[in-house]
Amino acid sequence: MIPTVCSPALPATFWRAIQRGVRGRCPRCGEAPLFRKWLKSQELCAHCGQDWSHHRADDFPAYIAMLLTGHLLAPVMIALTLDLDLSPAVILTLLLPTAVAMMLAMLGPAKGAVIAAQWWHGLHGFTRERAALAPQSPSQ
Repeated sequence: MIPTVCSPALPATFWRAIQRGVRGRCPRCGEAPLFRKWLKSQELCAHCGQDWSHHRADDFPAYIAMLLTGHLLAPVMIALTLDLDLSPAVILTLLLPTAVAMMLAMLGPAKGAVIAAQWWHGLHGFTRERAALAPQSPSQ
């Protein structure tokens, strides 16, 4: 599919680009999907024509997902062991599927955020682009 290249509405801030990536949208224009499969990114954006083949997310999204899952489940694990009289088998039965589901759910948004950060900072062959700021009137 040949993209219809247009002038994108570039994000004004780093966090706006990250937000677009987390939602699985193109960080540059925010219109087209960033992924064509679960974790497979598009080669080109269908809306603005941005080449996404430069990104090098590698294992970083998995590290982010593991870090967040561990930090979110640690208080739950402590509460289950200290407050309730549950056996270790019951605790593992509750926590392992929850941890796996949380990590799998966080992989896509984490990869989108990593790709957006690489694009925003112009890493790995991306061109660093910024939205044109409106001129400010002189203060009196």
